[in-house]
Amino acid sequence: MSVSAASHLSPSYPDRAAWGTAPKLRAWQQDAYDLYFQREPRDFLTVATPGAGKTTYALRIASELLNRGVIRSITVVTPTEHLKRQWADAAGRVGISIDPEFKNSQGATSRDYVGVAVTYAQVAMHPALHRARTEARKTLVIFDEIHHAGDAKSWGDGVREAFEPATRRLQLTGTPFRSDDNPIPFVGYTEDGDGALRSVSDYSYGYGPALADGVVRPVIFLAYSGEMKWRTRAGDEITATLGTPLTKDQLGQAWRAALDPKGDWIRQVITAADRRLTEVRRGMPDAGGLIIATDHESARAYAKHLRSVTGEGATVVLSDDPGASKKIKEFSASTQRWLVAVRMVSEGVDIPRLAVGIYATSISTPLFFAQAIGRFVRMRKRGETASVFVPSVPLLLSFAAEMEAERDHVLNRKRDEDGLDDLLLEQAQREQKSPDALGDELPFQTLEASATFDRVLFDGGEFGTAAAAGSPEEEDFLGLPGLLEPDQVASLLRKRQADQQAAKRRQPKPEPEQLAPHEVIHELRKELNGLVGAWNHRTGQPHGVIHADLRRSCGGPPIAQASADQIRDRITMIRRWASQRK
Repeated sequence: MSVSAASHLSPSYPDRAAWGTAPKLRAWQQDAYDLYFQREPRDFLTVATPGAGKTTYALRIASELLNRGVIRSITVVTPTEHLKRQWADAAGRVGISIDPEFKNSQGATSRDYVGVAVTYAQVAMHPALHRARTEARKTLVIFDEIHHAGDAKSWGDGVREAFEPATRRLQLTGTPFRSDDNPIPFVGYTEDGDGALRSVSDYSYGYGPALADGVVRPVIFLAYSGEMKWRTRAGDEITATLGTPLTKDQLGQAWRAALDPKGDWIRQVITAADRRLTEVRRGMPDAGGLIIATDHESARAYAKHLRSVTGEGATVVLSDDPGASKKIKEFSASTQRWLVAVRMVSEGVDIPRLAVGIYATSISTPLFFAQAIGRFVRMRKRGETASVFVPSVPLLLSFAAEMEAERDHVLNRKRDEDGLDDLLLEQAQREQKSPDALGDELPFQTLEASATFDRVLFDGGEFGTAAAAGSPEEEDFLGLPGLLEPDQVASLLRKRQADQQAAKRRQPKPEPEQLAPHEVIHELRKELNGLVGAWNHRTGQPHGVIHADLRRSCGGPPIAQASADQIRDRITMIRRWASQRK
């Protein structure tokens, strides 16, 4: 299609020359783009890790389809109102005019636009309207984070009805997996041999390859445990240590006590995270931090803590704030230190200067965790690192240790006997505007909550020795340079751990019978991680891959949840590998 032929659609209709100022496609984007036009598909699912550049890739395809006359209109479907504007801004920079203000009530948009941006909820409210628009002109539909089309039956049904007639459909996601069995419209599934159906992507680009290519930042996870004390509704006072084996109820309540703004755990972690941000800003002067909070009241309280620590205010973004998009945009363009938000910046929102985060929410689904961490991995130049502070909760630590794992959406899978997946999904989907994130079934009063530096997780390995907050051991890791290549991060972490272990060896060792169970597990984890590090040097395999191979060989859960005997089995196995390789 020529520019003149398209002028009635949009005065800024793109032609090939418009791409002269566009950034060169990354290798993965070019590969996926070439594959798309080799196949000329009606549906194409691209899975690319958060921060990899899905928007640029999709807009390049859209421009080419417009230029070839394959389509005459574009509809972008997003999870949130803010992302509608973000897509319109990005499209405008490459000469495609998208209306982010389109309302169902207006039915049509200005002739100045070549397309519209809408939300999944908006489509579900009036699918017939969007179907009529799709049928009126040859349309490309870009689904941003397509897994949201399965969030509710009405959303999935609405999307299917509205866009079934589309000429082309391009599905994008950074996390195709879900915690439920709701099928995602226009996504293909295949049998996996165990009676389940697994989603099939046309092109996949995971965090591991993206990290190796220098497309995303390496993520350093700093985990904090600590002693929690609370009073139940019955008046009982309970004390537990986060990071040690606990029952599900004990873990939930200890986790909640840690996040309670009235306790010292979150204050100490905020203080540590701000010290880390100061170090990062030595190499990234505009680096910012983000606290992801569970509810509105906690978010406001965390902002007060930040003011007392930093002496300056934080931007607070709440899910029902009509000015949320403006606040996010202003924060992104500023050099302000901290942003505090409830959920809405966990997915898709692009704030490239975010480099330090605190995961201060009780949401524990793999999808939400992956999307939340995705806010910190967007790289602007090589050497930038991300640091995320997390509670020492086994499930979160397992997610952190398996950052490189690629997951698919699975239907009809076997459930845990206790229905944990269903509980986690319900919890993740619940809108939190008030405290009590873990539900009314666990009411209690936090009495004490202190933080202890537990360990650092990077590339599937664990580093560091449990120490008090503010200790020299903690400072060793908080003071890591903010500009490091992934291999430099690993080398420096190993060196600091070796230095700490050497210092510890110079101290008198307690007799074995003096070790508490959690201390035994801690020592075994250190031994295993040291062996994994040595095997990494010997084979070049990433730490996460080695841990996954050990789990396949020996059975059992991720290392953060493994028993002492299970860890001993893995130590024996990796020693056997080493002896066989000699």
